Amino acid sequence: MIARRMTDPQEFYYRLTRRMGGHRPGAHRGSGLGAGLEFATHMSLFDRPDPRRLDVRTSVRSLRDEWLVRVARQQTGVAVYAVVDVSTSMAFGEPKPKLHVAADFVAALGLSTFRMGDLCGMFAFDALEREDLYSPPMLRRDAGVSMAARLRACEARRGSIAGLEQVLARLAGRSALVFLVSDFHWDLARLGSVLDAVAHAVLVPVVIWDPTETNPPERNAVATLLDLESNARRTVWLRPSLRARWRVAVAQRRAQLAEVFARRGLRPFFIEGAFDADAMSRYFYESLG
Repeated sequence: MIARRMTDPQEFYYRLTRRMGGHRPGAHRGSGLGAGLEFATHMSLFDRPDPRRLDVRTSVRSLRDEWLVRVARQQTGVAVYAVVDVSTSMAFGEPKPKLHVAADFVAALGLSTFRMGDLCGMFAFDALEREDLYSPPMLRRDAGVSMAARLRACEARRGSIAGLEQVLARLAGRSALVFLVSDFHWDLARLGSVLDAVAHAVLVPVVIWDPTETNPPERNAVATLLDLESNARRTVWLRPSLRARWRVAVAQRRAQLAEVFARRGLRPFFIEGAFDADAMSRYFYESLG
């Protein structure tokens, strides 16, 4: 038995509840007909010339007086994409920047898709699509590790939802599994309409927050706050009332995000601190239930 090193990517389980289109054989329920175990319908032997699947009993009972064959639905492989926010706010985090947490997730995604026989690719964005970080979908064991290394080494720049809009326009109409990885620290007014561009895909929002963002200090203190997107600084006295407002604002932001996603039948996956592959597996098990 080979022990897994702490630096090795984690692996999580995912399964889709929706039938997916595509011609590559795989592990997911497909919408197309072909070789498979899930019965779909009977067809005429003339239309489907495969005598190996001849159903004699049904043919004898048929009123159409013709030989019928059993036709099954084919299981299919899917393309899986990570769409990663690499704006400056993602460079924040202690002891690990949120962008590095996103990289840990992408590394795990690459290994998990390889185990499932699915293709894995990546898009990235800040104010625009980051074409230097694009990775086409591929079936390689080290695909996730390679993409994660590029994320950890990339230069974070000021971002906006326009960059996300540009990336999702490229995915419009594709039957795929898309993980949208961001801290979502931008105006949510346009988010709903932007997400509509990938209505054909299965979308999983992955919200990464750092504990120092969500949990104010326990004691009164003077703090200098920096907005990484605008570089605006503000010095505040973290008195009890301000810390209470901080917690309320975090709860309200979480509720706002959940509401935007719920309107489109989506459920976000929150990461606060480190990525937990077991929690991601539970997310998909709960979706199946």
